[in-house]
Amino acid sequence: MSTSVDHAHPAESESGGEPADAGAPHPLDNPVWAALSGAHARFAEVRGRAARYPAEMSPFAAVADQADPAAWHDLAGLIGPGGTALVTGSPVPPAGWDVVEGGEGVQMVGTALRAEHDPEAVRLGPGDVPDILDLIARTRPGPFRTRTVEFGSYLGIRENGRLIAMAGERLRPPGWTEISAVCTDPDHRGRGLASRLVRAVAAVIEERGDTPLLHAAGNNTNALRLYEAMGFTRRRHPQFLLVRAPKTDAQGRPDPA
Repeated sequence: MSTSVDHAHPAESESGGEPADAGAPHPLDNPVWAALSGAHARFAEVRGRAARYPAEMSPFAAVADQADPAAWHDLAGLIGPGGTALVTGSPVPPAGWDVVEGGEGVQMVGTALRAEHDPEAVRLGPGDVPDILDLIARTRPGPFRTRTVEFGSYLGIRENGRLIAMAGERLRPPGWTEISAVCTDPDHRGRGLASRLVRAVAAVIEERGDTPLLHAAGNNTNALRLYEAMGFTRRRHPQFLLVRAPKTDAQGRPDPA
């Protein structure tokens, strides 16, 4: 059931991270906007101070200022009356917007990560999408669509021709690249495949001059423990919200219903 929202509480920074209100905004505080207005501008569908990825690529959307009602108005125009989008950071949806679902995540930066290429990792591309979607269905690491591979480098490990593990790139705020879609077939867990692929994707990222980051669900204690052991450090606790824009009547006015 959706919940009508009038305000949202900003995410708190982890110890050692930058406070949300200290100086200029950090690109990781609003990473989707930072990516869509930077390295991923070629993908961006833009209206005023709002942007989103193509629907077949990602459900992510963003506003330039997460507390600015005018920017949210632009986003409503971009996704349409009653349309939905996934937003992250410290979003403050104005009155009239609904939160369909949401939760707290953990943003982690790989400043102490040992990155290294893996000889068994193979590059995945558009031709591998059916196999990727099959693995995603078995593991459910998060949203993955037919064009998600266009975000960047995706690496996988195959066994007897079957894709059994993968990881890849997603958001690219300036100076950073997110590692995402980390998953291993349930029948092949416990072999360290996910760790190997995270390090391999990180090697590609660092060769480009970026620093790896990733996001994990706040309640995924096993993943958080693994990533910390690999050298990732917790930076902050962003919100991940699937929001629905206000519905409007035929004249474009807010629908009281």
